[in-house]
Amino acid sequence: MHVDSGGERNETEAQRIDRNWIELLQELRIVQTGGQVLTGFLLVVPFQQRFADLSDGGRALYLVVLSLALVSTVILLAPVMIHRAVFRSHRKDRVLRQSAALLRLGLAMLSIAMVGLVALVFTLVLGTVPGIVAAAVMATFVVVMLFVVPARVRRHVATIPYASD
Repeated sequence: MHVDSGGERNETEAQRIDRNWIELLQELRIVQTGGQVLTGFLLVVPFQQRFADLSDGGRALYLVVLSLALVSTVILLAPVMIHRAVFRSHRKDRVLRQSAALLRLGLAMLSIAMVGLVALVFTLVLGTVPGIVAAAVMATFVVVMLFVVPARVRRHVATIPYASD
């Protein structure tokens, strides 16, 4: 892409949508891989010897975390299927908006699953109180990394006159 002296991209609306779609796909690839690894790990947990040591509450937490991981995986795969469903229908702008919303939802679900996984593992290894504390620390970390840091970057970028997406 060429950038003119005013800092704006020299691209058509269709080129901008294509570029944003490619960027979203790159983000999806990264998140999908992490989510699928987490889901794969969770799927083998019941076959481990220590799984029998889980209390009823621990098993319930496991099932919630597994369900969140599976749901996030499906949500993060949905943009590709949506794109396939409307391929060559000149609706990429709508696909991009819907996919961006699904990516945010999938990230939220995956983040909650990670917090639950931390609670599950710490509870199993160290007990209930350390599990709750570890989950709270992880939840705080997730909020900071997924909401606070991006908001700060967005505010900083907004003050730069040549910044554009």
